[in-house]
Amino acid sequence: GCGAGLCCCCCGERESRTPEELTILGETHEEEDEILPRKDYESLDYDRCINDPYLEILESMDNKKSQRYEAVKWVLVFAIGVCTGLVGLFVDFFVRLFTQLKFQVVQSSVEECTEKGCLALSLLELLGFNLTFVFLASLLVLIQPVAAGSGIPEIKCYLNGVKVPGVVRLRTVVCKATGVLFSVAGGLFVGKEGPMIHSGAVVGAGLPQFQSISLRKIQFNFPYFRSDRDKRDFVSAGAAAGVAAAFGAPIGGTLFSLEEGSSFWNQGLTWKVLFCSMAATFTLNFFRSGIQFGSWGSFQLPGLLNFGEFKCSESDKKCHLWTAVDLGFFILMGIVGGLLGATFNCLNKRLAKYRMRNVHPKPKLVRVLESLLVSLTTTVVVFVASMVLGECRQMSSSRHGGNDTLSLQDISEDVNSSIKTFFCPNETYNDMATLFFNPQESAILQLFHQDGTFSPVTLSLFFLLYFLLSCWTYGISVPSGLFVPSLLCGAAFGRLVANLLKSYIGLDHIYSGTFALIGAAAFLGGVVRMTISLTVILIESTNEITYGLPIMITLMVAKWTGDFFNKGIYDIHVNLRGVPLLEWETGVEMDKLRASDIMEPNLTYVYPHTRIQSLVSILRTTVHHAFPVVTENRGNEREFMKGNQLISNNIKFKKSSILTRAGEQRKRSQSMKSYPSSELRNMCDEHIATEEPPEKEDLLQQMLERRYTPYPNLYPDQSPSEEWTMEERFRPLTFHGLILRSQLVTLLDRGVCYSESQSSASQPRLSHAEMSEDYPRYPDIHDLDLTLLNPRMIVDVTPYMNPSPFTVSPNTHVSQVFNLFRTMGLRHLPVVNAVGEVVGIITRHNLTHEFLQARLRQHYQTI
Repeated sequence: GCGAGLCCCCCGERESRTPEELTILGETHEEEDEILPRKDYESLDYDRCINDPYLEILESMDNKKSQRYEAVKWVLVFAIGVCTGLVGLFVDFFVRLFTQLKFQVVQSSVEECTEKGCLALSLLELLGFNLTFVFLASLLVLIQPVAAGSGIPEIKCYLNGVKVPGVVRLRTVVCKATGVLFSVAGGLFVGKEGPMIHSGAVVGAGLPQFQSISLRKIQFNFPYFRSDRDKRDFVSAGAAAGVAAAFGAPIGGTLFSLEEGSSFWNQGLTWKVLFCSMAATFTLNFFRSGIQFGSWGSFQLPGLLNFGEFKCSESDKKCHLWTAVDLGFFILMGIVGGLLGATFNCLNKRLAKYRMRNVHPKPKLVRVLESLLVSLTTTVVVFVASMVLGECRQMSSSRHGGNDTLSLQDISEDVNSSIKTFFCPNETYNDMATLFFNPQESAILQLFHQDGTFSPVTLSLFFLLYFLLSCWTYGISVPSGLFVPSLLCGAAFGRLVANLLKSYIGLDHIYSGTFALIGAAAFLGGVVRMTISLTVILIESTNEITYGLPIMITLMVAKWTGDFFNKGIYDIHVNLRGVPLLEWETGVEMDKLRASDIMEPNLTYVYPHTRIQSLVSILRTTVHHAFPVVTENRGNEREFMKGNQLISNNIKFKKSSILTRAGEQRKRSQSMKSYPSSELRNMCDEHIATEEPPEKEDLLQQMLERRYTPYPNLYPDQSPSEEWTMEERFRPLTFHGLILRSQLVTLLDRGVCYSESQSSASQPRLSHAEMSEDYPRYPDIHDLDLTLLNPRMIVDVTPYMNPSPFTVSPNTHVSQVFNLFRTMGLRHLPVVNAVGEVVGIITRHNLTHEFLQARLRQHYQTI
């Protein structure tokens, strides 16, 4: 359907509006119902702005200082790891506490009521617990809406270089951690792993700042790491620590940051991220082992999610974890997992769109009611299914061989203790209740390690119910992860396959646990479509390196199968938000476009020396976040230098800043004067060229020129008027640098300016710490009190602008532009032509897939 959709996009009643207008209006294509990227997301600026204040810091940096700076970074990274581990500990401890409390009360009531026939009472008790917990989780999300969902899409955006408002605030992490604790304890089909990644990222963003908006009192004078670049590095370390704490997979965490991060990957950062992940894993491990087994200092429980040990019993010599024959089955399971994942994503996307249209516009209470409805349904389904649909199976005690190792015994005891005998006679257990009436982690352990069988009917029903309910749950307004439900769903599917193979095809040698694991991998891979990191996470969680190949093959097959139909669930949710995410690379056909086709030529610019009133009016009337600093290109500039101080300041700056080959040679030969070589001396002799004679132009020409004085924006009353020609409006502008809105606002806020009668050297100077003091939230121009500033004063922006941003020439191919933009993590990319004039600017929005597609269609039409 999509192919046809693309073709018919160009025709129809939408001819009246150009693609740009549609993008700005944020409208959707009716045919495809695609949501276009919105314009109000900003990029993070990974590029360093090397202006005068920054250079001052560099001047003062010596070896000692830079070593101290590195040391501080390592300490912070360690602290981020430890804090993330502690957040994980907090969540885990309380989930365990609440779940145990809930199940104890309900279980005793069920056992009493089975005889007396008051099961409705036990159901009410269970409902009471679950609804209370879910209600609390929903309330927390109302306080901070960003805390809903798993948080991986948001972190993905942040690592890709997009600011999602409020995503790394302290309030978010408090609501997220506490909320996920309640939503897991409330029996919803959600995991606590996704939110761990988000929590880690928030810790990473907040800790090195030593300040928080929610806690205004806490203000340390710590001016370092106040830039998007450092913040993003710390966020990637925190996200990795989150993965590491959730799955006990430090390497998997590092690879997760690498896979989702967008900028180039430097070695030092990788090393710090791995260190951070290790710190998180071992902090969590240390405390959990101590609290649960009382053996402090023995590291027994690596992550929140532990798959236990896969091991054949000693007595059974024929048993192998997997054989080459099984690989064929694994590939088939990968295909099925991809199809199931694509179905899951498709249903969830429909649901999310329905929610955006019908639930979100309504008052906030409706969202809480929806969460309660989901909770109610889930609880009733779980209870009724355990009561009616379960089968009573014989306990299998004989087959637990090889209990010689400690961990295996622990796991076996854990598996046996979580068997539920609801509604069943002695010596039998209820297989459905065993899956439903346990925390999700122990249900996964059951499917991986329980030798006792689950009947195929039970497994199919369980899979179906779980699939539908977890699909409905993901996206309601509670903090919710997706990893564990997907793993549990997939494990049931894998166990089902193993059962069928054993009973119907007669393959006795297969190890059911392996099939459950591969099923889990296939389904999870089909839903989230992560490759590198997911493989390593699953290998690290199983502690079994021999599973490397099957897991990798399954995940690859699942990803390819799923990608044939739709995107991964996180990408779908990113797109629904309209976040302009940049993919890994552009399509081949995009190279028909050049930088000049996709840039924005209508620039708002400032001059090196500009009056305060012009600056204020520019800032107030535009929403751009960066302005090129330019001077004008005129033949008769000399005429204007006589009369006006301001114009002559600008022209002098231009003269001094334009580097000519002759000037450069002169400078070098000056320093070579000491050399005796004769040729060099000859070169030095002719260096003083005569002053070029002033251009003699006829008077009429000068009169005409006078009508349009240069630098019209310096006088607001003469700003672009209606009768200007296109040439006047888009006059040639020599490019000198970029200045950010935040920098201009800071300069105005602190009154950095000089009066026309003084020289520009008298302007007060700001240090780097003063410039970045308000990071990350700079004041808004509309909130500034500018009454004390004289609007005729002049601001010299040249010390604060970025004099050397990355630039591209107008005929650069789009793939080169894209690679530069994405790899260097840029925010603005000026397009500068062959003679040094700025002709346009490229931002993230000009590189989104949708924008490029629209441009390509236009390109074909013009051909």
